[in-house]
Amino acid sequence: MKLKSAKEMFKKIYLVLILFAAFACQASPRIKTNVDGSTNLQPDAQQSVVAKELVNLIENFHYKKVKVDDAFSSGILNRYIKALDPGKSYFLKSDVEDFEKFRNTLDDDLRKGDLSAPFYIFNVYQKRYTDRVNFALSKIDGKYDFASNDKYTYEREKLPWLTSINQANDLWTKRIKYELLNLKLSSADVEKNKITLKERYKSLMSQSSKFNNQDVFQTIMNAFTETVDPHTNYFVPNKAQEFNEELARTFEGIGARLQLENEVVKVAEIIPGGPAFKAKTLQVNDKIIAVAQGKEGEFVDVVGWRIDVTVTKIKGPKGTIVRLKVIPGGQELTAKPRIVELVRDKVILEEQSAKKIIKTVISNGTTYKVGIINIPAFYADFKAMQAGDKNYKSTTRDVRLLLDTLKQQKVDAVLIDLRSNGGGSLPEAITLTGLFIKSGPVVQVRDARNNIEVDEDEDTSISWNGPLGVIVDRFSASASEIFAGAIQDYGRGIIMGTQTYGKGTVQQGIDMSRVIGPVDRAMLTAGSITDGNGKKRVSTTGADAPQFGQINLTMAKFYRVNGSSTQHKGVMPDVQFPMVFPSDKFGESSEPTALPWDTIKPSNYTRVTNLDPIKSQLITLHDNRMKTSLEFKNLQEDIKEFKKRGEETSVTLNETQLKKERDEKEAINLERDNSSRAAKNLPPLKKGEVKPKDDVDFIRDESLLIMGDFIQIKK
Repeated sequence: MKLKSAKEMFKKIYLVLILFAAFACQASPRIKTNVDGSTNLQPDAQQSVVAKELVNLIENFHYKKVKVDDAFSSGILNRYIKALDPGKSYFLKSDVEDFEKFRNTLDDDLRKGDLSAPFYIFNVYQKRYTDRVNFALSKIDGKYDFASNDKYTYEREKLPWLTSINQANDLWTKRIKYELLNLKLSSADVEKNKITLKERYKSLMSQSSKFNNQDVFQTIMNAFTETVDPHTNYFVPNKAQEFNEELARTFEGIGARLQLENEVVKVAEIIPGGPAFKAKTLQVNDKIIAVAQGKEGEFVDVVGWRIDVTVTKIKGPKGTIVRLKVIPGGQELTAKPRIVELVRDKVILEEQSAKKIIKTVISNGTTYKVGIINIPAFYADFKAMQAGDKNYKSTTRDVRLLLDTLKQQKVDAVLIDLRSNGGGSLPEAITLTGLFIKSGPVVQVRDARNNIEVDEDEDTSISWNGPLGVIVDRFSASASEIFAGAIQDYGRGIIMGTQTYGKGTVQQGIDMSRVIGPVDRAMLTAGSITDGNGKKRVSTTGADAPQFGQINLTMAKFYRVNGSSTQHKGVMPDVQFPMVFPSDKFGESSEPTALPWDTIKPSNYTRVTNLDPIKSQLITLHDNRMKTSLEFKNLQEDIKEFKKRGEETSVTLNETQLKKERDEKEAINLERDNSSRAAKNLPPLKKGEVKPKDDVDFIRDESLLIMGDFIQIKK
């Protein structure tokens, strides 16, 4: 995969690394419900065609050479039931036994585009869900003895399915008792607590009643693709648009984050630099009750709509006008609304982009300045880049500017923080690596035919040639692992933290309109796509959304330049910290359908320097500090506590006992936090006071000390 430039790389491939797939259980407006409150959703023609094409794509183009057969069908059924009811709180044993008739037929059904079986399962689930929520509402006004020694079992994954309605009622009675007890420990106002809990369950019922067949189809396809591998994902149109906007870190709209509260869309945040921010006519907590397009368009009432539909009405192409009817925050819906007119524009999500801070560290009596660059993801605005926009948004462009600023501020070292960075754009991982090396291979990619291509950085310029460190953790994945692995293989910097996620597979984003034939496309475009209740589906997508959705299909595997796959094993840091999240529950090695680890021949690359002698010294200095480190001791205790909590499946419903347990835990945490703050000369926290966001960060602070040692040793 030798390319002349990053731009050609973008044009040749649109490869994206995905850590987590979106689980679509949002809802849509005005879905007809049955008398008992449940829905009876049905698939439509578009979903049937897409399902058939997905089977064809996966069998013919997936890296693993998948065969969709009876064994595959069994895996789909298991994952689908688990996705709907992971806690075994809704389905009865008789329901699950009934579903067994589909165990070996889902493969044939999907191949034919027949979705009746999974929709049947969903409609049973929806009825059980509605029954349980109604039952919960009926129990809120009951009398409960909080002095008894009952327990509520909240973790039921390994337990048998509920065998009867009576057993389900007993479980849900204890659930309501637990939720009321939780509220009681925070507030003594019993009647207010009941109202709070009733509103919570009424909201659940309202959202459930708005499910449409796109939500069901997304859940079905999740079960299907996850049976292939953890990172092959199909997205229905609105989810595909969200995914692509997230990757680009940009969208076109008014620049406001919205949330649903009591059936009304509320402004949760005004995004700096966006149209709403500049106009100053829309405020946080304002309620949007109607939307109109252009200066003359009629207002459409959006109260009671699901939020994704409302968002679609508000978003739109740059330069177009949207008008909103708004009730100011704090006022009732009966108040007179005001009209807000905004011109949509391109909104850049700066708060989700790379950022820098400068910290000082003292090593052997010398103070050094270290620039820390936090990179939350590897993002790139492909659309703007392909349109020739010279200022398109990307990780590499942002980090290059940050490095220029840090050099002007005369930092002594740079620390790249990739913790919880789940990946993103492959080309960005390559070009970002190029900011720190002169040139050379960065990653190897092997496709299903065993063809190996080497992606190189051919830009000989270097943005930073000083001391470099990289922090990673268990949730640093995909592109993060490529970057960290390349820096490690070249000897360009020190990697610190814990073993990374281990995602070494490549996904290609495929717009389904490219694979659906002209006859089917014409039929679907002309036909009426329903919401599952026979009504035309209300669109939840914008103009840029793929009409038939998008599949991110695993097409290849990554290998480091040293020949080792990042799959399963990830990247092992040079200086390791204890891992809070166990590998058997978190990371690629915990995924049953994950591809295996293997190796290929190393690339032809030249190490910048041999850091092995320095690494051993850094490890020794780090280990010596840890012997007397209070934060290190606390981290080890956290790991034990996390493991203990992970093994618990129930909670006491005795008020005195539960309060005692929580008070003791709160006191221990407060004492620990204040001990750490005292060591940093920070003022103590009071009981109930929230710890500041940029408070003691042990991993970061120790990494800074390691960088101080690194600078000293290199000198």
